[in-house]
Amino acid sequence: MLKREAVEAEEERLREAAAALPDDKRRTFYREVKRELKDPDTYAVLNWFFLVGLHHFYLRRWGRGVLDLGLVLLGIVLLVMQQLVAGVALILLVAIVELWALVRSQVIVQDWNNQVYRQALRRFGPYGNDGSRS
Repeated sequence: MLKREAVEAEEERLREAAAALPDDKRRTFYREVKRELKDPDTYAVLNWFFLVGLHHFYLRRWGRGVLDLGLVLLGIVLLVMQQLVAGVALILLVAIVELWALVRSQVIVQDWNNQVYRQALRRFGPYGNDGSRS
């Protein structure tokens, strides 16, 4: 599970590492990173449609999005087939799991953005896997 304090500390380390890049590399770095960063508010809004997994697609987590969508569709099929308990249970299970993602949307997207920074720092400078100088 993501710990807010650890994610925030990592974000600070990565920002410091990015700030330490030479001017030309730093400009290019921020221009490239800007395209990949995700907005926590957009993620949270998409998460309100948690039963179809749109928020997973937003973060390019295709497998999780398809799994959510598939489980909900299966739950609907079970409801149509008059398997009410199984259908409702499946849909409720997805709703409960995804409600947790809604509550933690800020830290989930912050961690995603940290991953984007980390990957970009590997390409732009003499930095290790954690974004710190080697």
